[in-house]
Amino acid sequence: MFTGIIETVGRIHKIESEQGNVHFYVESTLSNELKIDQSVSHNGVCLTVVDTIGNLHKVTAIQETLLKSNLGSLQIGDLVNLERCTQANGRFDGHIVQGHVDLTALCVSKEDQDGSWLFTFSYNAPKGSGHYITVEKGSITVNGISLTVVHSKENSFSVAIIPYTIEHTNLRNVAVGDTVNLEFDIIGKYVAKIMALRG
Repeated sequence: MFTGIIETVGRIHKIESEQGNVHFYVESTLSNELKIDQSVSHNGVCLTVVDTIGNLHKVTAIQETLLKSNLGSLQIGDLVNLERCTQANGRFDGHIVQGHVDLTALCVSKEDQDGSWLFTFSYNAPKGSGHYITVEKGSITVNGISLTVVHSKENSFSVAIIPYTIEHTNLRNVAVGDTVNLEFDIIGKYVAKIMALRG
């Protein structure tokens, strides 16, 4: 489990394909502290560390993960948001994040608001999946970052980003037309699902 508080940004150093899987070698300030079998969120996707080499760590994404996230479009040099799993005795600064991407979304607007930025994302939820919703002032995970929704519409939402978040995550490189990973609030998903089952 994660909280959506990004620890550092890593850079894709090398990519290897093996059958339907893709191995990513990520360079970061955390890599030399990681251990094999450890879970690390990469752009909001929980991946298992399979090897460490100095300031690099290696993770593997299967085809299902590549299809349902933006990891399949990563290239050498791209930045990824990194977060290690939550410690039981740690502070819970974000919200409950599983590291299971629900959907990808398209950045449709990025507005400079004189000291902050307003990003708007649109997404296509599968028909009948009423639990993929956002609530104003509720939580949403974008590329692994715990954010607060400021505007919510059907299949789109906006989030306000402070300078610190821009500087310390890969949102600084997200432009209109780019794809990001979304994980909707797990509590909201359960509530929506229960309500739907009740009719």
